[in-house]
Amino acid sequence: MTALTCRDFIEFLAAYLVGELSPEERATFEAHPAECPVCVRYLRTYEDAVTLAKGAFDPDDPLPADVPDELVQAILAARRKV
Repeated sequence: MTALTCRDFIEFLAAYLVGELSPEERATFEAHPAECPVCVRYLRTYEDAVTLAKGAFDPDDPLPADVPDELVQAILAARRKV
């Protein structure tokens, strides 16, 4: 995997958060924010949004049927990190 663009970074974010990247992809993904303060801010904002969303719902409430699986996986991954 070659260096990521900001667009690539955003596209790989959910896969990164749920641990779906290979070790090589993960290393490439993690190298991008070291050189891109814009993506660092994006990542922090994304993580903050996941944290807020996690706290906004009762875990015993069923999820609506139309919630994208990618979003569910990202939220679950963020929960494991907190």
